[in-house]
Amino acid sequence: MPLLNASQIMEIIPHRHPFMLLDTIEEMEPGKRVAARKCVSYNEPYFAGHFPGEPVMPGVLIIEAMAQAGAVAMLSQPQMKGQTAYFAGISSAKFKKKVVPGDVLELEVEIVKVKGPIGIGRGTAMVDGQLAASAEITFAIGAQK
Repeated sequence: MPLLNASQIMEIIPHRHPFMLLDTIEEMEPGKRVAARKCVSYNEPYFAGHFPGEPVMPGVLIIEAMAQAGAVAMLSQPQMKGQTAYFAGISSAKFKKKVVPGDVLELEVEIVKVKGPIGIGRGTAMVDGQLAASAEITFAIGAQK
């Protein structure tokens, strides 16, 4: 049983279809780490053009899914309620395996540093126990408009 379902995730982060890239949160220590899932469906809108005849989830969306998972971990803290986590940087991104329709993307993000409204998370995306992608994500916490 997941810790949070899609409706509960949408109470924490502002992302909505078609850009919410998380289905469930499986484990979480608010402000420290998170494990999330994304079930990749052939119906994802980006597969129409990436790539016709060989659908592959774009690497930038895998990184975005990691960032959304990390945002859930950060914004689940009571003092962060109602805030938004914005991308401030991506480094050391590596892509090791294609992610295709039918895959279940297992995302893990560990928050490794926070100083004021700026933080860094290290994320991985796995499929069937194999590393698909990894990155270090810098984020900035700010108020929603």
